[in-house]
Amino acid sequence: MGLLNGEQAVIAILANIFFIGIAFYALQSLMVDKFIKKNHVFQAQLFYILASIMIGSSVANFFLNLTAWSSQLQYLFN
Repeated sequence: MGLLNGEQAVIAILANIFFIGIAFYALQSLMVDKFIKKNHVFQAQLFYILASIMIGSSVANFFLNLTAWSSQLQYLFN
């Protein structure tokens, strides 16, 4: 018995938010100050946000796919 569509949506939203937050936290450890032009702080912040979304969404999709595939393994042995 699988999850309902609403439950899948909530899990997907929470996974994306969680991994985007983790990616944002991890990206802050990088010292990119040397590559940012002076007076372009907003653009640097925007880059951090977009890079966090890209990385976090990719990682969340990986884990969501992995859980979906692992739940389908039961059909291999039936």
